[in-house]
Amino acid sequence: MIDHVVFWVTDMARSKALLPLGTKRITADDHALAGNGVPGKGDFWIGPRAEVPIGTHVAFAAADRATVDAFYEAAIAAGGRDNGKPGLRPQYQANYYGAFVLDPDGHNIEAVCYAAA
Repeated sequence: MIDHVVFWVTDMARSKALLPLGTKRITADDHALAGNGVPGKGDFWIGPRAEVPIGTHVAFAAADRATVDAFYEAAIAAGGRDNGKPGLRPQYQANYYGAFVLDPDGHNIEAVCYAAA
């Protein structure tokens, strides 16, 4: 169900403490976000911030693009705020189709599908 999680940290080097737990860093240290997981699929990401913001980022796996669209519409109708309309995000992966909504507490909730159109 959960596709990936992002945590914001104030010290990227300190975040490597998770590596002994079996996670593998799949991005180089010069990336804005550091991905952990298996090649081609990060499931736990960290990113640098001067101050750690309130709220987290959680992405839920969707079966298809129509489900991503339905998630977005339902979340907006329920009072969520747009944080990225449904669409391709090729900067993440060629078929990465996602939508982002901020819930009332500021959490960034995403639905994502990797299937081709």
